[in-house]
Amino acid sequence: MAMWDRLKDQAKNLQQSQSGRGSGGQGQAPYGQGQAPYGQGQSGGRAPGSSSGGSKAKLVGLLKSQLASVKTELKSGAYRDASMAMCALVAAADGHVELAERQRVEELIVSNEVLQNFPADQLRQRFNKHLDQLIANFEVGKAEALREIAKAAKKPVEARAVIQTGIVVAGADGHFDQSEQFAIRDACAALGLSPTEFGV
Repeated sequence: MAMWDRLKDQAKNLQQSQSGRGSGGQGQAPYGQGQAPYGQGQSGGRAPGSSSGGSKAKLVGLLKSQLASVKTELKSGAYRDASMAMCALVAAADGHVELAERQRVEELIVSNEVLQNFPADQLRQRFNKHLDQLIANFEVGKAEALREIAKAAKKPVEARAVIQTGIVVAGADGHFDQSEQFAIRDACAALGLSPTEFGV
């Protein structure tokens, strides 16, 4: 677990320097638990020097801590529906979804700390609806998912959280292929956000 501790620490420091939100604590001490953010080797996972390894895990860790810090603000139907459309869009980004992958993403959705604001059956139903549409006709399903995602644009906190949720859930496999990045960029465009804010 040492690597995750280090990543969490880096995420907190990054979060502090990036946002300065200070939203009500949540025990997010910026220099938490006396963990030195450096040390323990900089091997973040996959091939050193590749942009997908350590930086990917670091990004996922950062976004998880950002989501946790605004959990109490993420209880609307718009966030729930948009984030499920987002998860489906990223899961199906490469054009096909095997049953095992569908089940894996479902598990990640229902066990996600922030998404536990909602009943698991609501999340599953919306995720699978979008996934089925994407599998049946990718372009039509994508347009529908992006329409749903765009509904979260009114509130900046929710809009960012939709992208963060998609990256955290779909990025849990340690890969971040090009089709997933394109899906995230499309969703950013629908929400009026800059993809560079999310490292894509």
